[in-house]
Amino acid sequence: MFRAKQLFLLILISLISRAAFSQMRVAHEIGVIAGPVAFKSDYGVRTNWDTNAGNVGLGIGIVHFLDFAYRSNRGSYTVDYFYDHFKIRTELSYNKTKLAHFGTFVDPSKTSDEAQRLRDHKGEANNFNVGMQLEYFPLSIRDFQAFSNRWGPFISAGAQYVSYNPKVSTSYMGEGNPGNINNLNNFYTPWSAPGLPNPINVSSGTTWSIVTSVGVRYKLNTMSDLMIDLRGQYYLSDWVDGLNHGLSYNKYNDWMVWLNFGYILYLDEYL
Repeated sequence: MFRAKQLFLLILISLISRAAFSQMRVAHEIGVIAGPVAFKSDYGVRTNWDTNAGNVGLGIGIVHFLDFAYRSNRGSYTVDYFYDHFKIRTELSYNKTKLAHFGTFVDPSKTSDEAQRLRDHKGEANNFNVGMQLEYFPLSIRDFQAFSNRWGPFISAGAQYVSYNPKVSTSYMGEGNPGNINNLNNFYTPWSAPGLPNPINVSSGTTWSIVTSVGVRYKLNTMSDLMIDLRGQYYLSDWVDGLNHGLSYNKYNDWMVWLNFGYILYLDEYL
């Protein structure tokens, strides 16, 4: 369930954007995005193809853009270049990915209890995101809007505030409390070696993330575009998936790759 504080943050960002640009001649754009998410976490082996193909979910979102290309040249090349090549993107999105272990350690040839603990361990990442990105278009936005260029490639970078709510389950039928996620004997034993922290935590939490993407727009008509966007999102936490073991090869926080497809609608030219 979407939380009130995330909604408040989105409204706050919108108000800040409106206040900051209320005296500027800009255009509004709004759109929807959706596409597959490959979640990179402590589940599976990162370099294994089955992990990358198996831990795939879905992301959906609403995006809003401030487009400065309608502003006239005021004599400053630097300022006018910004107007013609940059947009500010605000986004509210949600992604969900079911997680399982893949790779060498759960190969069918592995018949140990440890391998079975990994096979029986499942998870789910659920994340709400809200934030802003600065998009750079190397080709002229004005030419794109005038149909001189039908394609408008771009790159972007920004930050998003994330509310995560992971889920963890196990069907391992070992000794004592089978299927109980609070019994660490039901999980991969090396994770709970003496001196290591509890590797399982299904508490909801919040964190920040760094977002970068590369994409392209296709001009449908004067009032709408199609968009494809390949994004990388790095979370500043390793608990987003509910698993954070303390072994030496756990070197990275959780992150994801999202290939999203979007439809963008132009609203009006002025605030």
